Amino acid sequence: MGGLVYYSSESGNTRRFVERLGLPATRIPISPKDGPVSVDRPYVLIVPSYADGDGRGAVPKGIIRFLNDPENRKNIRGVIGAGNTNFGEMYCRGAKIVAEKCAVRMLYRFELLGTNEDVLAVRTGLEKFWRETQ
Repeated sequence: MGGLVYYSSESGNTRRFVERLGLPATRIPISPKDGPVSVDRPYVLIVPSYADGDGRGAVPKGIIRFLNDPENRKNIRGVIGAGNTNFGEMYCRGAKIVAEKCAVRMLYRFELLGTNEDVLAVRTGLEKFWRETQ
């Protein structure tokens, strides 16, 4: 099975979701002073969205820094979005942008820290995804 990489802000919603998955995962640092992360194997990226009403800032800067590394960008295989449906059209906008720019599939979306059903769906979906892509 491939890897899982995620970004989580200080609120920790995405981190708590990833912990509930119970899968090995690499966290992208919030601050650039924490150093870069390199991933040398295929992975799925979990992207939370923090857009303003016009979509600015939808992709967290930590994810942009991470994907600016050609090795990291080369290994991305899919995207899972986290967001808040209160943001309407901006719901999971960051994940949509990353999927389009990296030419990979958007595999799933969940709201805030996800439900138990979301955790099960992502776990099951990732198992199927990695079986099909190997």
